[in-house]
Amino acid sequence: MTRTKVGVQLHPQGATMATLRQAWRDLDGLEVGGRHLDSLWVWDHFYPLYGDPDAMHYEGWTTLAAMAADTRHVRVGTLVSSVGYRNPELLADMARTLDNLTDGRLYLGIGAGWFERDYEEYGYEFGTAPSRLQDLRAALPRIKARLGKLMPPPYDLPILVGGRGEKVTLRLVAEYADAWNTFGPPDEYARLSAVLDGHCAAIGRDPAAIERTCLVSGPEELDRWDDYVAAGVTHLLVGGQAPFDLAIARRLLELSV
Repeated sequence: MTRTKVGVQLHPQGATMATLRQAWRDLDGLEVGGRHLDSLWVWDHFYPLYGDPDAMHYEGWTTLAAMAADTRHVRVGTLVSSVGYRNPELLADMARTLDNLTDGRLYLGIGAGWFERDYEEYGYEFGTAPSRLQDLRAALPRIKARLGKLMPPPYDLPILVGGRGEKVTLRLVAEYADAWNTFGPPDEYARLSAVLDGHCAAIGRDPAAIERTCLVSGPEELDRWDDYVAAGVTHLLVGGQAPFDLAIARRLLELSV
């Protein structure tokens, strides 16, 4: 039986960079039964998503570069990058560069975007949900094409698409992604995973080729570990603000053994 992977999303808000760096170093070094966490993540926003709207906050890809340089064991990535914030070819080059920096430990996480304040205050067109999905549809083949042209190429760069839209987003996952992320609860995750399987069948792709990740909102959801695994989750993620409670990460590792 394949072991369920586990990871942590560190929220780059409300903490100093020194605190964040210590948190991801501690998480990268955590070991239970000879196993380390599989992944560490940041998000790609320009302002806090909760609490004080004017709290300290750091840009995701710059933060990710520091995380990549500071860690040795985990894969790192953005959960997820909003497609409208960067030219797709530039984003591919940024990701390829960090993948080389980590010797192949990067996920390129991408989604349609949703946080209106980011767009308005940084001068991006917010548009509509359908227009942002259209941007994602246009960007994914451009990203893949650019990754194929860069020298040196990426080592091993899985593209993760985040979202839960049944008609468009999950079809794009089937067509372009190596991994898919959304949220619970387990019964809804299982339903959406079955929709994704249907899209894979429609284009002749093996659904098992797509890693199924799920971000849970807090440690209490770990009590439903078996339900998430039964729902098809192969990589369970817990999010939190630095300094992250290492006891939660340790429990993740214990559950995954």
